[in-house]
Amino acid sequence: MDTEGRLLVHAENVHAHFGSARTIFGPGRPAVRAVDGVSLSLPYGGTLGLVGESGSGKTTLARCLLGLTAATSGDITVGGIDVRAARGPDRATLRRGAQMIFQDAHASLSPRLTVRALLTEPYRIHRVPRSEQRSAEDLLEMVELPAQHADKYPHELSGGQARRVNIARALVLRPRLLIADEPTAGLDVSAAAAVLTLLRGLAADNGLAYVVVTHNLDTVGYAAEHLAVMYLGVIVEQGPVHEVLHRPAHPYTQALVRSLPEADPTTRSSAAPLSGEVPSPRNPPPGCRFHTRCPQAVDRCRTETPALDQVAANRLAACHWSVENLASQPG
Repeated sequence: MDTEGRLLVHAENVHAHFGSARTIFGPGRPAVRAVDGVSLSLPYGGTLGLVGESGSGKTTLARCLLGLTAATSGDITVGGIDVRAARGPDRATLRRGAQMIFQDAHASLSPRLTVRALLTEPYRIHRVPRSEQRSAEDLLEMVELPAQHADKYPHELSGGQARRVNIARALVLRPRLLIADEPTAGLDVSAAAAVLTLLRGLAADNGLAYVVVTHNLDTVGYAAEHLAVMYLGVIVEQGPVHEVLHRPAHPYTQALVRSLPEADPTTRSSAAPLSGEVPSPRNPPPGCRFHTRCPQAVDRCRTETPALDQVAANRLAACHWSVENLASQPG
C-alpha cells in the first residue's frame, strides 16, 4: 500500500471531559476538561512530540487517539478507521495497527508471566498464524536484549530492560502507529538516550509512525520531527521541532525552552522562568488559558480566546502576539 503523503492519524476538535454527572442533590462539580478542542494529524511514518506540563491533557489525548479513553466529542481516525465508532473487526484491526507503551514499564508487565509469555501473548489473543509469528528471542534481539531474558520475570529486569520488553511487546503485531508515554521516565541519562535511539532506529527500519508524550523538551528534540505543545487541554503551538525549539512563538513554549539546561551558562536567557500554578481544568480561565502566568498578558488576553492560526510556514500558534514574538527573534 502506497502511504506516501497520506495521513495515518487525523483528529478534529477532540474533547474529553470527565466527572460532570448530576447527583441526587443537583448538578455535580464542573467537568474536568482534560482535552478541550484539539486538532492534529500525523502522516504515515511521521514522528510527533506531544509536550506539556503535568495536567496539560497530553496523555489523555494520546489515549483518546487509540480509543483507550473515550473522547466526549470530535472526530478521530487512525489508518482510516473511525476510532470512536470502531466495533468488532474494526476495533481488532485498530488494536493490531496502533499500540501504546505505558509510562510505568514494570506495572505494564504481568508479574506472573515470563518475558517469553508476555511477548507471545498478543499472537494468541489475535489468533495470528504461526507462520507469521516471530520467536521471543527474535523480538528481544530487535530491542537489543540478550535471548536469555526470555525466561526472566519482570521483577528480574532493570528499568531500561523492562522498557525495552514493553517496546518489543508493542511491536509484536507489526503496528503502523506507536504511542510512547514518557518513554524515558525513571531512567538515567545513558539508559534514556539508548531507549530514544532504539525507538528512532525501529521507526526507520519498520516504517513506523510514533508519538512521544513527554514533559521533557530534550526528549522531543532528539526523538521527533514535529512538535505539538499542550497547555490546559488545548494545543498552543505546533511546528517542526527544531524550528519551535529555536524560535518559539508562544510565551508558554518560550518559558519551557528557557527552562532547558544550557551547556554554556553564559548564554542563559535573563528572562524570568515560568512561575505560578496551572489553573484547574475544571475551571479554565477565560480568554487565553495561559494569561494567568504570561508576562505578555494584556486585557485582550483575559477576554478573547486566541485561535490556533498559521504564524509562519508550517507553524501554528494560539497567541495574540505570536507573529510579533517570531519577528523579535533572530531567524
